Amino acid sequence: MKEFFVVLIYFISSFFTLLVTDVERIPEIPYNQQINFERISAEETKITNEEKQKCRDWYDENILLRSGKKELPYNFKAGAKTLNKTLDEWDFDVSAESGIGEVYQGGKTSYITFRHKTNGLVVTVEATIYEENATCEWTVFIKNEADEKSEVISNFYALDETFRTGESEVFYSKGSRDEPYDFVLMNKNLTSFNANFDSIEGRSTDNYLPYFNISGQENDLILGVGWSGFWKASLKEISGNTSIRVGQENFKAYLLPGEEVRSPLVSLSFYNSENPLKGFNIFRDWVTDCVYPENVKNVITTMEVAGPLSTNTASQIMDTMNTFKSSVFENVDYFWMDAGWYKYNEGWHDTVGTWVPDESRYPNGIKELSDYGKDRGCGLVLWYEPERVREGSELYNFGKDKDGWIISLEDYDNYMYNLANEDALDYLCKLIVASLKENGVSVYRQDFNFAPEKFWAKADKEFYGGRKGICENHYITNHYRYLDYLQDNIEGLIIDNCAAGGRRLDLEMTRRSIPIWRSDYNCAPHDDIFEATQSMTYGLSFWLPISGTVQYNNTEYEARSSIMPCTVETFGTIHSPYFSEYKPQREMMCEKYYPLESGTYMKDKILAMQYSDDEAEKGYALVYKRINVNETEYTVKFNGLNPDVEYEVYDYDNPENVYTMTGEEMMYDGMKLQLPEGEKAFIIMFSAK
Repeated sequence: MKEFFVVLIYFISSFFTLLVTDVERIPEIPYNQQINFERISAEETKITNEEKQKCRDWYDENILLRSGKKELPYNFKAGAKTLNKTLDEWDFDVSAESGIGEVYQGGKTSYITFRHKTNGLVVTVEATIYEENATCEWTVFIKNEADEKSEVISNFYALDETFRTGESEVFYSKGSRDEPYDFVLMNKNLTSFNANFDSIEGRSTDNYLPYFNISGQENDLILGVGWSGFWKASLKEISGNTSIRVGQENFKAYLLPGEEVRSPLVSLSFYNSENPLKGFNIFRDWVTDCVYPENVKNVITTMEVAGPLSTNTASQIMDTMNTFKSSVFENVDYFWMDAGWYKYNEGWHDTVGTWVPDESRYPNGIKELSDYGKDRGCGLVLWYEPERVREGSELYNFGKDKDGWIISLEDYDNYMYNLANEDALDYLCKLIVASLKENGVSVYRQDFNFAPEKFWAKADKEFYGGRKGICENHYITNHYRYLDYLQDNIEGLIIDNCAAGGRRLDLEMTRRSIPIWRSDYNCAPHDDIFEATQSMTYGLSFWLPISGTVQYNNTEYEARSSIMPCTVETFGTIHSPYFSEYKPQREMMCEKYYPLESGTYMKDKILAMQYSDDEAEKGYALVYKRINVNETEYTVKFNGLNPDVEYEVYDYDNPENVYTMTGEEMMYDGMKLQLPEGEKAFIIMFSAK
C-alpha cells in the first residue's frame, strides 16, 4: 500500500494543487444521510408519450409563446423596469425550429428575439427541445444596440417561474471540495423553507452540483444549470406551487454600445413518477445522448508516464515502455503527461504560462512521445492551465503591458489571464491550438487551481468601470468560446475537465468535456480513500455517467473500489493482476443507474449500486462490505428489472454457481450474500434468460 501511494503522489499533479490553491476550507460535516429508494420496474423508467408531450406543451407555451402567454419564464430589470411587466414595450419574433441535431445533437433549436421599441436593448433566447428525452434548455442573451450605454441590468434570471408540483422535496448533491463526502446525495422538503444553492469562490461545483431533482406529489422535474462561475438557484414551494429562480449570483451592470451579456444555461426534464429514480435516469440518458461531446467514448483508460516531479527524459520514458507487453498498449487509450513538461524552477507551478517543452528532457519535443504512442494505438493527454500565469512566464511577459490582459492581486503570486478581454482571448486561442498541434495532443487536460472570485471583483473595478459581475460574465462566455475554438481546430480533440478536481462540472462544461479526475481527495492516502471513492461513484452517478480517477490495483477490494468509466493507470500499477479488468462493467456504467444501499463513505455501512442496460436484459450490482461492517449476511435487492422475466444471476467470483430468479424475486426477495471478515467487494452479474 505504501509503495503504491509513493507512485501515486509522484505522478498525480492534482495533489500539488492543494499547496497553491487559495481556498478557505469548509468545516467537515458528517454527510452520512441514508437515502434509499423504492423498487421501480424497467418499464416504469421509460419515458412515456405523456411526458414527452408535457415537455412539448410547456416549451411551446412558455418558450415559443405559441399560446399567446404574456409572461416569460426568465426575467431581468433594466433600470426600474422589469421585462415581464413591460412586454408591451417590446417587439418579438420566433424563428422556425431547426432540424434535429442541426445545432445540438438530438435537439430542435429556435431563437426568440425581443427588441425594445425605444432603448436599443435586444434580447435573444437560444432554446432547444429534445423531445425524445422530455427535456428542453435555453440561454438568454441581452445586447445593447444603442449608441450610448444602457440602463443598469439587474435581477437577471435565466429561470424565474412557478411550477405546479404539489407537496415536494428536492434531491441535490454536494460538489467537490476534496473531501470524503464529495458528491454525496442529500434531500430536503421544500414545503417548510426556502432552499438556496450556489457556488462559492467562482468555480461552479465547489459547493453544490447545479442539478436538482424536484419530486412532487403532482408533477416532477429535473433542473440543470450551466454556468462555470457564480450561479444561484432558489427553490420554494408554497401551497403546492414550487417557485424557482436561477441566475448569475452577482450581476448589476450597464452595457456599453454593442456589448452583450448572457445568462446561465438552464435545462428542464419532465417526468411523472412517485419514484425519483425515473427522473435521475431521464436526466442521465439526456446527458449521454445529447450533452456529452459526440467523440467521447464511454470507457477511457489513460496511463500516466510523466508527472510534475518526473525528471525522466523522453528516451528514459520510452525505454521503460519498451519493456511492456503489447497487451498493455492494447488496453490503454492514452499516455498522460501531467504538469511539469515545460521548464520550471523549484516546482512545476512556478512557470505556468510558458507552454514550451523543456528541451533538456524533451530535446525532440513532446511530439516524439505522442508519435511513439500513436504507433502503439495510444493518443496523448497533455496538461495545461491557461487561466493562471506566473510572473516571468511567456504569457505574463507578453500580456503584462497590455491593457486588461493580466489581472493581479496584491501579495499574491498567481496572476489571472483575463479571458474577458477579446484580444487576450484571441491570442490564447491561437497559441494553445498551435501548441496542441505541435505536441500531437489528443486529449487537452485543462486545470484551474485557484479561486477566481477576487480577481473578477478586482477587474470589475480596474477595467470595467465598477460594473458588478461584468468581468465574470464576459470571462465565462469567452471561456466557452475558447474551448469551442480548440475543438473546432483540432480534429477529434477531447477535453479533460480538471479544475483542482471536479470543481467545474456544470452543464456547459459537460457539453464540452469530461472529468477524468473528479476529486482531489484521491491525491493522498486517506484512511477512507477506497470508501470515499466508492461513495463518489455512487453520488456522481445520479447525474453524470462519465467520471474517473486513479485505478487502485494492489488488492481486489481496491481495484473494485475504483471501477468507473475513466481510469488512470501509472507505471506502478500496470503490472498488477487487476490491470485492464472490469471493462464490461465500466462500459455499462453509462446506461441505467440504480442506487441500492446508501452507505456513503462510512466504514461501518454497506454501499451497493447497480447498472443495467435500457431494457434490463443484463447488468450487475456492486456491493461493498466495508471493514467495520459486523453483519455476516447481506441481502442485495436489485432494481429496475422486468418482474416477469427470468434472470440468470451469479457472483463474479463464482461463475459456476448460476441461480435462476425472476425480476420480481430479485427486486423484492433479493439475493443473500455471505459476508467474510474484513473488506470485500462483490460483483453480482445478471442477464435475462
